[in-house]
Amino acid sequence: MRSEPDVTVVICTYNRGPLLRIALQHVAAQELGDLQYEVWIINNNSSDDTQQVIDEFIAGRENWHTFFESRQGLSYARNSGIERARAPIVAFTDDDIAVRPGWIAQIVRTLREHPEVDYIGGKVLPRWHSPPPKWLSRLNWTPLAMTDHGDESFYVSITRPWCLVGANLAVRASALLWAGGFNPDFQRVKDNIGSTEDHEFQFRLWRDGRLGMYAPNVVVEAEVQADRYRKSYHRKWHAGHARYCARMGTEAITDDMPELFGMPACYLRLIAMHGAGWITSTARGRSDRAFVHENKIRFLINYVRQYHIDRQTNGMRHKLTRTAQGVRELVRRKLSSGHPAM
Repeated sequence: MRSEPDVTVVICTYNRGPLLRIALQHVAAQELGDLQYEVWIINNNSSDDTQQVIDEFIAGRENWHTFFESRQGLSYARNSGIERARAPIVAFTDDDIAVRPGWIAQIVRTLREHPEVDYIGGKVLPRWHSPPPKWLSRLNWTPLAMTDHGDESFYVSITRPWCLVGANLAVRASALLWAGGFNPDFQRVKDNIGSTEDHEFQFRLWRDGRLGMYAPNVVVEAEVQADRYRKSYHRKWHAGHARYCARMGTEAITDDMPELFGMPACYLRLIAMHGAGWITSTARGRSDRAFVHENKIRFLINYVRQYHIDRQTNGMRHKLTRTAQGVRELVRRKLSSGHPAM
């Protein structure tokens, strides 16, 4: 047996002992051929029976290891796994994920066939315990961290910036070393949701001209937990996601944009558009589309709110000053162009 593994699997976990045991069983059931792998289970400061579950499972498995990461947060946990990885490929999955039997083999095969890419991500399919409500169609899968872009592979890059989900992500160790791992400024901490550590990491790779690939044959399944059947979870996710995106600066806000009471006028136009879409979709009985429009509005409002908090421009005096400037600018544009200012 070779001493160096082909793949290091990193599984980060926090207070999910029962789910973790199922996830570990699926990783242990891999159909490998002549491939070698190691597993690092990173206990991210759990307070339940997680460590007991880990210790019992890895007993007698020489290629399985664990580490207790006391710094709270997914990026800290992942980076601890990266530091300990010995393989040229590091594959990430989560404690509520069931990987398919050929998961590791497909990862290695795809990266060997495509030396031009630094990372791949595949399908994350839902495991429903009961039929989802009508509004929870594929249009609203994003807060579930589900991914299914079809059965054709494609590159992701700065020109096609599709974020591949960290629950099914495999990265060359050389790219992880170059990037310095995941940024804790954008990480999920405990039960906080909507974080952007995956997006921010991949954005740094894209900005350097590196390629990723959507690999439809690399498949895992995710447990859809009971709270994710409820709209309240999705609303909270979109509000949180907006705040993380604001810290990343994913949506353009510039000082020359006219503002009305702290909201860029162009964003108000988008909010009005999605409001109309919500009304139309509701009237047509399309609850899934109506919920998309509702959450687009929620995202825009929370994004702008966080933007002003970070810039310390959320005071009333500043808003009134910018509103007066915005009204003057909108009137000027309307008079000079003959078109509506917004």
